[in-house]
Amino acid sequence: MSNVIVYSSTNCPYCQQLKKYLTDQQVAYEERNIDLNDQYGQELHDMGLMSLPVTVIGEHKILGLNVTKLKKALAEIAS
Repeated sequence: MSNVIVYSSTNCPYCQQLKKYLTDQQVAYEERNIDLNDQYGQELHDMGLMSLPVTVIGEHKILGLNVTKLKKALAEIAS
């Protein structure tokens, strides 16, 4: 399992931007598309989150494309 999980939906432009950013940074991630699997939507709900995209890195849950938070969380799992 990947250390980076991206919760997304099919027609979410911010999700596409986030995935492109991670790919450009050569960060491997597991995508969990809530449109393709209801369980992923339930996982978000259980975390108390309702908006997309959400990136889970270790204990961090990052909403949207927040480059500063993404870099910090990625650095923590790399060390």
